[in-house]
Amino acid sequence: MKKISLGIQTLAQPSPVWLIGSYDDGGRPNLATIAWGGICCSKPPCVAISLRPATYSHDSILRRGAFTVNVATEAYARQADFCGIASGRDGNKFDAAGLTAVRSELVDAPYVEEFPLILECRLQQTVEVGGHTQFIGEIADVKADPAVLSADGIPHIEKVRPMIFTPVIRTYHGAGSYLGQAFSIGKELD
Repeated sequence: MKKISLGIQTLAQPSPVWLIGSYDDGGRPNLATIAWGGICCSKPPCVAISLRPATYSHDSILRRGAFTVNVATEAYARQADFCGIASGRDGNKFDAAGLTAVRSELVDAPYVEEFPLILECRLQQTVEVGGHTQFIGEIADVKADPAVLSADGIPHIEKVRPMIFTPVIRTYHGAGSYLGQAFSIGKELD
C-alpha cells in the first residue's frame, strides 16, 4: 500500500514521559515534564533530553551541571501532566503536585520519591538544536523501588508501568503488552 506523506512533524511514536528534576538558583527543587528524550550512549551510559531555553529548568541544569530523569508512571499521570503545564517560576511544583523531593547524594539535583525508576545524571555536554537545547547527561546511578524489580534485579516494565506520549495529538498511554524477547523473536526469520 502506498504511504501518505504527513509532512514534516514530530510524529515519532511513542515518546517517554519523564519528569526532569533540577534545583533553581535558590536551591528550590523543580520538575519539568518532557517527551523529547532517550538513551543516547551505552559506554559511558548517557541519556539525552531536550528543553527550550524559555523553560525554568533550562538554566538551572546549565548552572548546576546535573539533572534527574524520573520515569512517570500510569499512577502519576495527572501529576506528570501538571508539571508540564505549570511553571516553576510560579511556585513549587513538587508541593503543588503532592510529590516528595529527595536530594540526590550523587548529583546536584532532586528526584521524586514516589516514582519507581530514577536516573541521576551529570551534565556532559549541550547541543543547540533549533529551538531546543539537548542536554546530554552521563548516568551516575539508577535507582529503583524493589517492588518494580524482576527476579534478576532489573526493572520490569509491567511493574514500572511507564507512561508514553504521542506527539502532535498529545495523548498519554500505558506502555502496552508483552510481544516477545528482544534479539530473539526475529531469529524465526533467519
